[in-house]
Amino acid sequence: MWYSKNTSEVLKDLNVDEKIGLSTEEAKNRLSKYGENKLASKKKKSIFQLFLSQLADFMIYILFAAAFISGLMGEISDAIIIVIVILVNAIVGVVQESKAEKALEALKQLSTPKAVVKRDGALVEIPSEEVVPGDIIIIDAGRYIPADLRLIESANLKMEESAFTGESVPADKDANVIIDGKVAVGDQHNMAFMSTLATYGRGIGVVVGTGMDTEIGKIARMLEQEEEDSTPLQKKLEQLGKYLGIGSIGICLIIFLVSLFQKRDVFEMLLTSISLAVAAIPEGLPAIVAIVLAMGVQRMIKENAIIRKLPAVETLGSVNIICSDKTGTLTQNKMTVTKFYADDKLLKIDALDYKNKTGRLLIDCMMLCNDATYSENSKTGDPTEIALLEAGFRYDITKESINNRHKRVDEIPFDSDRKLMSTVNAYNDKYRVFTKGAIDSILKICNKLLLRGELLELTENMKKDILKAVDMMSDDALRVLAAAYKEVPSAHINIDEIEKDLIFIGMMGMIDPPRLEVKDSIALCKHAGITPVMITGDYKNTAFAIAKELGIAENLDQSISGEDIDKLNDEEFSNKVKSLRVFARVSPEHKVKIVKAFKAHGNIVSMTGDGVNDAPSLKAADIGVAMGITGTDVAKGAADMVLTDDNFTTIVSAVGEGRNIFSNIKKSIVFLLSCNLGEIITLFVAILLNWDSPLLPIHLLWVNLITDSLPALALGVDPGDKGVMDLPPRNPKESIFGGTTKLMLPLNGVLIGALTLVAFRVGENLYPNSVPHARTMAFVVLSISQLFYALSIRNDRKSIFQIGIFSNHFLIIAIIVGIILQASVITISPIAQLFKVYSLTIKDWGFVIILSLIPLVINELTKLILRNKEK
Repeated sequence: MWYSKNTSEVLKDLNVDEKIGLSTEEAKNRLSKYGENKLASKKKKSIFQLFLSQLADFMIYILFAAAFISGLMGEISDAIIIVIVILVNAIVGVVQESKAEKALEALKQLSTPKAVVKRDGALVEIPSEEVVPGDIIIIDAGRYIPADLRLIESANLKMEESAFTGESVPADKDANVIIDGKVAVGDQHNMAFMSTLATYGRGIGVVVGTGMDTEIGKIARMLEQEEEDSTPLQKKLEQLGKYLGIGSIGICLIIFLVSLFQKRDVFEMLLTSISLAVAAIPEGLPAIVAIVLAMGVQRMIKENAIIRKLPAVETLGSVNIICSDKTGTLTQNKMTVTKFYADDKLLKIDALDYKNKTGRLLIDCMMLCNDATYSENSKTGDPTEIALLEAGFRYDITKESINNRHKRVDEIPFDSDRKLMSTVNAYNDKYRVFTKGAIDSILKICNKLLLRGELLELTENMKKDILKAVDMMSDDALRVLAAAYKEVPSAHINIDEIEKDLIFIGMMGMIDPPRLEVKDSIALCKHAGITPVMITGDYKNTAFAIAKELGIAENLDQSISGEDIDKLNDEEFSNKVKSLRVFARVSPEHKVKIVKAFKAHGNIVSMTGDGVNDAPSLKAADIGVAMGITGTDVAKGAADMVLTDDNFTTIVSAVGEGRNIFSNIKKSIVFLLSCNLGEIITLFVAILLNWDSPLLPIHLLWVNLITDSLPALALGVDPGDKGVMDLPPRNPKESIFGGTTKLMLPLNGVLIGALTLVAFRVGENLYPNSVPHARTMAFVVLSISQLFYALSIRNDRKSIFQIGIFSNHFLIIAIIVGIILQASVITISPIAQLFKVYSLTIKDWGFVIILSLIPLVINELTKLILRNKEK
């Protein structure tokens, strides 16, 4: 732990002279030993490997077997259609998966391209990849840090580490500090870390870690080690595929045995087995799910949410924990003055009166004793000082105008030991000293107090009142800066006299405030059964104050710091995590640990963030959400979803959209499986009863890929349920077939199968010795009944009249197109010959339409009974 050693020990351990640096030869040796100062990346899969991975599915194996047997038996058209289906599904999968993981590449790009180092006693600028442990690095304001450094010199040095530690304010650095014990990265004040930015002051550091041995390298390694996890829907579909595959093999074996007893032809037996295998597997299901998800993605883009990985849309619908980074996500990532104390009153900043002497002096002090710049178009400098200038800008006072009126003639820069900054400014023929800084430092140098225009002696009781106001501001997690002044006759004042015998003016309190709309979004989250959790690198009290204001936490017991997390073993932390809502002062490792602890309790966890330090936890979460505006490329690369407006509210909208999308996918799945079950029942019963096969494999492929697919897609874009956020999150362990589905799915499967068999037997009776004619009637009933059935599956409680028959225009179009296509197959001669079907008479059409309407009528009656039962 380099931060626990003094500079002499560090230099000795690294075998380097601070004044000379490394020799060129030694640097080459170390570069050879430690390698280049860059981050390693994981080898990506080739397009061919991605393609092969899409074929590694149980359902696909069975379809391949069916295609192979069909080819051997001369059913070339069936074999070609099956292979086309397999290839289309694989290509869709490759397109989605080929969006390569960019997190590690983005981490690399964060490294600064050049670094100023001391080599052979001279300063040289080299590519950052050539920096080695032991190099002496020169740090200036505005320069990125090329590697992890132990500071050996510092002068008013500040580092912008918000993307790394989650803190809004630049961290003060001090080379002379020695830190005992294990502390978080944000508390290592004598260290500077790779890819952070020096915003103020200067310094010199010695390299103690390069490449993957840096803190950012640890994050890269965590990203590399984090395994991709399947979403709940992917797991269910994979499991469903196995069940269907095993079931179809089982049915085929039963048919084989039955056929042996019935002494059927071996060729006919194989053809029937293929028919059953095709009937059991909903070939279009993977493609339909992918397309429905893609359509959902397009809708979400309009709502400012970009989905990087399609299955994440479904995952959103079951999220019940949202772990949100504080800075920039829940807050505005901009320090803002919210309160002031003057004339013995603590008020909101809006109440400050610039015409009042105390108010005017408070504003003047904070703006003149200030090195930042601020205008409507640009701002530079320390965020705290920018916030003070913004407070003055409320009164149409700009930094430029007040500086022109009261020119600075002398100054004492801020010093971390004094915790003060002072300036001497001209006021006509007189001069005023303005000092701002920490309240305890200001009170030590004040002997008077300005109270409602009068100068009073600063008594101990008055100091107690001031400190009481400070405590009240601290309770609100405000960062407090105090102001003091005095008038002096001349600009030439002894520097030792500037910060003596001052008059206390007042104080300003500032904070990185919450986003205005977030409070309502958090309330909506809770209403929808989602628990919001804050994870931040900021201090515990500050984090809790924001969390309390937003409604995330109610008492301090719901907060914990990273230091306290380290004191708990995994089991203790896992038990405690259920009651926690605020995690403060945490490291990247803590964030991953928190996410995994919540997941261990069966939660579906979303993690939002924008910084480098958020990347591993974004990847570990069920769904990672990155900020598009303030987010680093690393966070975006690791995330499943990126918000283009950096708005927490968009996450809540996305969750609602995710719930509706899952509901639509479920409708599509249940619809397809009901239809396939009807096909299985049709064939299975016919064979058990030793009938001729009512359907051929090509009939089943046509129904599964064309007639079924169009309504399934239309169900996938069904208008969303407006009350979806009034319901609790869906339990990811709950079966897709839960609720009324377990009744409706088999009911409709049996119904469709029975009606298809009725059509076949009626056709055989009407047209003796013409099995193809009877098959045509069964084929049409199977197809048309499924199209009408799609109307009733849109809602498991409301009737088609309550939700509106025409409210889903796509479904109506799909049904009409489906009927037209089905009619074309049996009326256009070349196609009819391919499908081995006959043209039906008007009487036949009337009969099959009446049969086809029965599932719709029975479903609507069943829903009516269920509604009445609930009442």
